[in-house]
Amino acid sequence: MKIALVSPLYEAVPPRLYGGTERVVAHLSDALVQAGHDVTLFATAEAETSATLAPMRDQAIRLDPAPLKSDLAAHLAMLDEVRQRADEFDILHFHIDLLHFPFFQEMPRRTLTTLHGRLDLKDLDSVYARWPQFPLASISDSQRRPLPAANWAGTVHHGLPTSLYEFSPTPRGGYLAFLGRISPEKRLDRAIAIARRVGLPLKVAAKVDAVDQAYFHNEIEPLLDDPLVEYIGEINDAQKSDFLGGAIALLFPIDWPEPFGLVMIEAMACGTPVVAWNCGSVPEVIDPGLTGVIVNHLDDAANAVRAVSRYERGRIRARFEQRFSAAAMARRYVELYWRILEEGGSRIRLSA
Repeated sequence: MKIALVSPLYEAVPPRLYGGTERVVAHLSDALVQAGHDVTLFATAEAETSATLAPMRDQAIRLDPAPLKSDLAAHLAMLDEVRQRADEFDILHFHIDLLHFPFFQEMPRRTLTTLHGRLDLKDLDSVYARWPQFPLASISDSQRRPLPAANWAGTVHHGLPTSLYEFSPTPRGGYLAFLGRISPEKRLDRAIAIARRVGLPLKVAAKVDAVDQAYFHNEIEPLLDDPLVEYIGEINDAQKSDFLGGAIALLFPIDWPEPFGLVMIEAMACGTPVVAWNCGSVPEVIDPGLTGVIVNHLDDAANAVRAVSRYERGRIRARFEQRFSAAAMARRYVELYWRILEEGGSRIRLSA
């Protein structure tokens, strides 16, 4: 099958530091190629991929030092390129939310759109009602709740290459971990409170976006002045095996409808259990008693940390390989591609 993957241009593929969507696109691209498909990746020029790269910008927007830049212009130029080349592909798989809808109204049944963000935002329901012909993929069933009437083709959970992170049979670092982004909905303050209750060190590997700088300085920075808390900053993929593998548990104390939560399966890949709040996709990702514990209160979380410290980390890794490998993700997407094309009556190139 000839597949076009269209990535956002905000981060490299995969991201050099923090980044979710582009990381998933990278893993999906390589897994589809490994499965024998002919994949073209529309992304920034520094992408590292086994697919055929169609470079759409010299570098990722977020880390571009240019003081003035237009993300809208960059994405519109990419969409025009994809539109001109559309006939080269059997399926066009978009990861840029709904920006492409007006460009591809004549061929919606040759597209799949994976939605990576939260969907409880004003204006979204009317837009998806305006373009109901585009098949959509959710990254969790819970993500769909604000838009139950949308044209959902299926749910595909994220996956990671099984070789990406190293399994750690013991938590050699003896600390709790928080990984991701510091913002109100990620609730680092809860993670710090949990660490204090159980008397364990907490290592924080996270970035602070410009929009969250005031929150960081006013609410979080005073909490970092604690001997139990070590703030590391952003880390890359190469550093995650040591960081997550050395932890007794990953704390995921979110306070928002998380669409998936990639960091949870990154921890599982290292054999590290997860203590997560009962929000969004968490019940779909965590297998209670096996890969982690789902909690609702600080007291529950403190008890959960003590419980997961006794978990068999080999079973956590095995469950990750069973449910969340990149190969499994690619296989599920290919099933969706075929179904969409067959329902739309499209002729499919039998090149792979």
